[in-house]
Amino acid sequence: MDNEHKLSCVDCGTQNCKYKVRTYPDFCLTTHLDPKDLEWAVERYNDDRNHQIMVASAEVEYEGYCQLTRVEEIMKFARKIGAHKIGIANCIGLINEARIFAKILRANGFEPYAVICKVAGKAKSSIGIPKECENIGPAMCNPILQARLLNKEKTDLNVVIGLCVGHDSLFYKYSDAYVTTLVTKDRVTGNNPAAALYTANSYYRKKLNLDNK
Repeated sequence: MDNEHKLSCVDCGTQNCKYKVRTYPDFCLTTHLDPKDLEWAVERYNDDRNHQIMVASAEVEYEGYCQLTRVEEIMKFARKIGAHKIGIANCIGLINEARIFAKILRANGFEPYAVICKVAGKAKSSIGIPKECENIGPAMCNPILQARLLNKEKTDLNVVIGLCVGHDSLFYKYSDAYVTTLVTKDRVTGNNPAAALYTANSYYRKKLNLDNK
């Protein structure tokens, strides 16, 4: 079987890895796991900060299960890890959402500090982006600078609000602080990207090329 069709967790019909009594498919990643990979991961969970993050994440999930909104979960998580200064890396198109989030953070005792995606106002073509890309806006997004400026502010936790696909990847890479995402941009679905998945077998079937499968 070539790599393009190599089976993985999305092809499993059981998801039994979450149960105590388990049966697994022949291709299961758990039963074919190299013990060294598991050991490598567990060692890093034992790192003091990583361990704190894992415990806090599990507690937030347990304590607010189906009760807390994502906004509330982020604040609860921040308190559990001792984060007070919250960096916001937001898209300019979601400035209103970022302002509302900052207002909520301040009302709950946090110190928000935001850096918008267009910071520095450099032209897209100035770094070799094709000139035609400026037809939808001349200024480039600057996720690496967003991360650097938040790093200089020594934020305790950074929150992404609507960065573009790929720009978010660069922000995650260069952020010194741990990062969580509040809003994922999707210009077509009103920033609800899961809508394309929910409609993949109906309204969006042709749009997502599933008629050919």
